[in-house]
Amino acid sequence: RYGGVMTSDSITVDDTYTGHVAPGTAARRSLPAASIIKVSVGAMDNNCYLVTCASTGETLLIDAANDADVLLDLINRYAPKLSLIVTSHQHADHWQALAAVAEATGAPTAAHRLDADSLPVTPDRFLADSDTINVGELALRVIHLVGHTPGSVALALQSTDAATQLFTGDCLFPGGVGKTRRPGDFERLLGDVNTKVFDVYDDSTVVYPGHGDDTTLGAERPNLPAWRERGW
Repeated sequence: RYGGVMTSDSITVDDTYTGHVAPGTAARRSLPAASIIKVSVGAMDNNCYLVTCASTGETLLIDAANDADVLLDLINRYAPKLSLIVTSHQHADHWQALAAVAEATGAPTAAHRLDADSLPVTPDRFLADSDTINVGELALRVIHLVGHTPGSVALALQSTDAATQLFTGDCLFPGGVGKTRRPGDFERLLGDVNTKVFDVYDDSTVVYPGHGDDTTLGAERPNLPAWRERGW
């Protein structure tokens, strides 16, 4: 059914990358050291990301959110060396396809321990703040961000020949941080985003959120005082 052959679940991957993907579409950004395929899946327009090392072909999947057949088809056509699946946080719209993709590919899974109990599979690896995830010759830094959920993680891919590529789950979007529910969570999340993201990475950093379009830290940085003032 797979094995690199187009199936009824196949979608075209657009190599003209703009940061926007409509529901049920995918696009690929090619960098010197890596390629990034962004695909929108499921009823909540979740973004999934396949981050592939240009040297080795090894790939990281960030959020097996939904539409397992679509993800498996993309993996087989573009990223057959899937070495790890990271779940950014515990909310169910980000892991509907996790069990099926993990079983079909045999790839190990990873998440933060504080969000792991809500996942359909027990992670093979528990992530912690400042951990490094190695994918071929790529290294991604784990950033633990508290507030949207207790165990949300962002992943920062840094290299010497491209801007930092930052995968933020539901913690940072164009126009604000992610939704918070309990008293104090907004302040915790904005505080973590300030100190662990905006204070560390420069304006050229590309932000890949869990839903919707990409942005950059430079585009969002001037709005931080307004976000704090409005309280969401």
